[in-house]
Amino acid sequence: MSEDRILNRFVRLCEIPSPTGSERAVADAVLAELRGLGVEAAEDDAAGPARAGAGNLVARVPGTGEGWVMFCCHLDTVPEQAPIEVELADGVYRSRGETILGADNKAAVTVLVELAARRVAKPAPAGIELVFTVAEEDGLRGAAELDLGGLRASFGYALDHATPIGEVITAAPTHQRLVAEFEGAEAHAGIRPEDGHSAIEAAAAAVAAMPLGRLDPETTANMGVISGGTAANVVAGSCRLEGEARSLDQARVAETTGGLVDACTWAASEHCCDVDIDVTEVFRAYRQPSSSPAVRLASEALRRCGHQPREVATGGGSDANALVARGFECVLLANGTEGNHTAEESVAALRITEMLAVCEAIVELAGSPGER
Repeated sequence: MSEDRILNRFVRLCEIPSPTGSERAVADAVLAELRGLGVEAAEDDAAGPARAGAGNLVARVPGTGEGWVMFCCHLDTVPEQAPIEVELADGVYRSRGETILGADNKAAVTVLVELAARRVAKPAPAGIELVFTVAEEDGLRGAAELDLGGLRASFGYALDHATPIGEVITAAPTHQRLVAEFEGAEAHAGIRPEDGHSAIEAAAAAVAAMPLGRLDPETTANMGVISGGTAANVVAGSCRLEGEARSLDQARVAETTGGLVDACTWAASEHCCDVDIDVTEVFRAYRQPSSSPAVRLASEALRRCGHQPREVATGGGSDANALVARGFECVLLANGTEGNHTAEESVAALRITEMLAVCEAIVELAGSPGER
C-alpha cells in the first residue's frame, strides 16, 4: 500500500543521521529512491559554497500541461544527541531516546518523494519540480546557492513550519546575529585582582543593559551564549557573547541590533575592556499579500482537503526567506510537525498523509486554467 510505503520511508529517512554539514548519506538515499522511480533527479554544486555535506537536489516530474509548480524542503537536521530510533505510539511518531526525531524536515522529504512516485505513474496537469536543500538549519545556505535560473517553475512552496496544517505563513522576520568578543586583562584573582579588567564582568554588564525577550508583537532579541575565562582564580581576560535580534520590520530590527551593539560598547568602556562586534544578517524579512496568486492557490488547496486556511506571521526563518529575497515567489506552509529541535519532536502519521493530499491538490489547481 502507498500509505505503508510513505510511512516506512519516513522512519527510514529519520534514522539516517544528517546534521548540517553531514547530509551525504540522506542525499544519496533520496537520489537513489527518486532515480529508482524513474524520476529525473540531479545534485547541484552547492556543497562547497554552502559548507554542506552534499549539494541541493532538484527533481522533476513533467505534467500533462506546460505549467510547473515547485515544492521545497531541506535534508539537514539540527544535531542529534544520540542515534535516532523512531517509535510509533497511538498514531504519533517520536524518537525513542533523548534526541530529535528529524521530522524537521524529513516529514516533508517523505511527502515530496511520494508525490513524485505517484505522479510518475499518473502525470498531473502541472509539472512538479522538487528541491531538497542542504544547510538550511544554519543560515539557509543551500537555498542561497540554488540556481534559480535553472528552475522551470515561477513559484513554489516550502513545507517547513511546525504548526497545524492550514497555516499559510505570509510574513517572516529579518534575523541579525551578533557576536561580541570582549578583551580585558588577566590577573591573579586572589593576589592582585586590581591589576585585572574582567571581560566577563563587562559582558555581564552589557547583557544587563540590553532589552531582551519579546520587545513588541513583531520584534524579539536574545543573548543565547556566553563563554569566557580560564580559571576561577583568574580575572577573565576574554569573554564571548552570541545573540540575535529578529523583527518583521526592517527598521525595527536595525534599531534593536543597534541597541545591543551600544550596550556592548558602553559596557566595555565602563570596565576598561576592548570589544570587537560582528553583526551578520542571516536572512531577510518578507511579507506576502493575501492577494498573491500563490497564497490564494494554497488556501484553495487547503480548503479542498478539509483544512481551514489561516494566514499567519512567524518569528522563525526558512528557505522561503532565502528564495523570496532572491526574487522567487515561495510560500511557507505548516506541515503538522511539533516540537522541532527538541527531544519532544513528533508528528502524527495522519499529518504526513494529509500533507501529501494538500500537495496533490496544489498541483491539480496549478494546472487548471485560470488558477494561477
